Amino acid sequence: MLKKKKDGEISEPSVKKIQFADQKQEFNKRPTKISRRSLSRSISQSSTDSYSSAASYTDSSDDETSPRDKQQKNSKGNADFCIKNIKQADFGRREIEIAEQEMPALMALRKRAQGEKPLAGAKIVGCTHITAQTAVLMETLSALGAQCRWAACNIYSTQNEVAAALAEGGFSVFAWKGESEDDFWWCIDRCVNVEGWQPNMILDDGGDLTHWIYKKYPNMFKKIKGIVEESVTGVHRLYQLSKAGKLCVPAMNVNDSVTKQKFDNLYCCRESILDGLKRTTDVMFGGKQVVVCGYGEVGKGCCAALKAMGSIVYVTEIDPICALQACMDGFRLVKLNEVIRQVDIVITCTGNKNVVVREYMDRMKNGCIVCNMGHSNTEIDVASLRTPELTWERVRSQVDHVIWPDGKRIVLLAEGRLLNLSCSTVPTFVLSITATTQALALIELYNAPEGRYKQDVYLLPKKMACMNTGARRVQ
Repeated sequence: MLKKKKDGEISEPSVKKIQFADQKQEFNKRPTKISRRSLSRSISQSSTDSYSSAASYTDSSDDETSPRDKQQKNSKGNADFCIKNIKQADFGRREIEIAEQEMPALMALRKRAQGEKPLAGAKIVGCTHITAQTAVLMETLSALGAQCRWAACNIYSTQNEVAAALAEGGFSVFAWKGESEDDFWWCIDRCVNVEGWQPNMILDDGGDLTHWIYKKYPNMFKKIKGIVEESVTGVHRLYQLSKAGKLCVPAMNVNDSVTKQKFDNLYCCRESILDGLKRTTDVMFGGKQVVVCGYGEVGKGCCAALKAMGSIVYVTEIDPICALQACMDGFRLVKLNEVIRQVDIVITCTGNKNVVVREYMDRMKNGCIVCNMGHSNTEIDVASLRTPELTWERVRSQVDHVIWPDGKRIVLLAEGRLLNLSCSTVPTFVLSITATTQALALIELYNAPEGRYKQDVYLLPKKMACMNTGARRVQ
């Protein structure tokens, strides 16, 4: 503060310096070898203790040995499984316990029906995404009396720690994150082709399991009571078989069930599209121009999320009703070739094939992000990008730069496979509704009297589908 001297002059302000004891000495200290080693152990231990499902979405495993070349057993000596690492079982169990808290409908079904055992004698072979939510479904089916063998429907979506927890619990699981195409079909075959065990129910997601049995083991359909199919791609394949007169058993179309369409497809994708894009690209959505191909329930969810984040959203759609809905919701309807040069992000969610072909990708701007929210990896013509003149550069897990000779590059996510389950997570609560619908469809087909269902594709009755929405979370 300023002080006056007696003669009227003002003296300079006095400044007090704060002194820290042994300041220089403390900051100049360097850690010894012992302390650095101790710190390393501490960080390593902390990382291990805080292991979560996010670890499944990185290729951080030091063990590059193929699970097919390993001999693993669970604590009870059972070896009828093939997964990445059985030692991750404890972490997977924690993930499953968290998922159970957000799946009230499925847990209510388990509690209500486990005494009756409506699936006693059922031998279910499944091919779905192997996540914590699927694990809750599998354990519910087991509690209702079923035996289960499971493979993954997507080579990137398996949560390795959850697969380990299932294997430790006695389930025959054949899946790991990052399978090759050969591994994918090998795992399905290991589920189906086993001595002394033959499935009598199929739970499929995408139709690959049904296709494999139809192609390799057609005689199995003599004992199979029915198929439950979740995805639009798998449903299309079932309708094709039915139209050709080749569908051997009744099939239940869960994808078009009101509970799947209006909840899973819409709300699940509305939340997970942003999560998947953020985790892989760290992109800012505000001001970005995005084209969403398809305005079904998945497309509606994606568009709503991106619009809310400030993106400029265009929609392509061939169905006139869905196209009109897009206009009424305030989106500009375009043809893909009209905007392909200017958009920053391209998202497919049609369930069709060759929606984004090489011609479009040749015209995309530098840095354009290309991804798929539909089940099948055929919506983006990835095969056309595997040519000598194009260079593939892995940036991080599930993120590739595809580089043209002139230096232009596009950012391809999950090699054109399902973005949300390959690169991020999905809301558990919504999946509880879908999983319960699947369980009810299995119970219905397995217990249906002979003659109720013919060799055709059926929708789960709306009254039965809506039963699982009655489970409310206790606050």
